[in-house]
Amino acid sequence: MKSANVAVILFGLGMATALPAETLLIERAQKAQVTATPSRGSTMDSVRAQYGEPAQAHAAVGQPPITRWDYPAFAVYFEHRHVINSVLHKSHEFEVGPRRVAQPAR
Repeated sequence: MKSANVAVILFGLGMATALPAETLLIERAQKAQVTATPSRGSTMDSVRAQYGEPAQAHAAVGQPPITRWDYPAFAVYFEHRHVINSVLHKSHEFEVGPRRVAQPAR
């Protein structure tokens, strides 16, 4: 076997052993399909009726107005009064997922 091939195999084995330590957010999101989150198009009233009051409700920002409600396991984003997206929170600090968007300086 050529030394380059051996290096590639050893590198691959090293990567294979390192990956199980990380949980990918997208993998958890796919497994969490059974954990219902508000569906796109739902109204604020229907989300509140199904999931209760949010732990934190952020004021609307921008045009069109986008509002975020935070629940313990996920956040819900509304445009006007309708859901445009639901996003699962990271389950632990080592979970790999999207980085937070930096807030502009005021």
